[in-house]
Amino acid sequence: MRLGIDLDGVVANFTQGWMNFYNRDFGTNFVFEDSKNWGDPVGLTHFNHIDEFWEWSSDLDGHSVFWHLDPFPGAVDAIRSLVDGGHQIIVITTKPDFAVADTYDWLERHQLPAAEVHILEDKWLIDCDVYIDDGPYVLPGLVKHRADRTICRYVRPWNKPIDGAVDVHDFDEFRDVVNRLTEVS
Repeated sequence: MRLGIDLDGVVANFTQGWMNFYNRDFGTNFVFEDSKNWGDPVGLTHFNHIDEFWEWSSDLDGHSVFWHLDPFPGAVDAIRSLVDGGHQIIVITTKPDFAVADTYDWLERHQLPAAEVHILEDKWLIDCDVYIDDGPYVLPGLVKHRADRTICRYVRPWNKPIDGAVDVHDFDEFRDVVNRLTEVS
């Protein structure tokens, strides 16, 4: 099966990544658990608009924040096991223009076995059998435009349950969903 995998918030820990640099640059002590809302890069910080956040995060020690992100523990290994099970990993992510090269570099450094990489806003345009995403603005579009597919909401404090999406809390649950679908087909 084609598995549409989001990066930030699902595979890569964007929240802790930007917080680490913000803590360093501005003397705060944010941790992942402090983030409860999608807009926290503005809501928790001194930035007045997301464009200010993106400007700051576009050059942190010579790379964008996206280059520096750590994968969530076990995420890359889980993806590799899905590939070993015969599935194709289709990375579908949204990035600012300044982060595109850093994203490809991140994928290579972490040896994420992606058959395809798509960087775009409307993730539903990419045809997959199963999707996993944490974006509260992405999930409704996937459910609407890909109603005949399995959409997994990676449960995070910044998203809410959505009719038509299966809740998963980690990659073990995601693999279980994929395995059940594989058994049925």
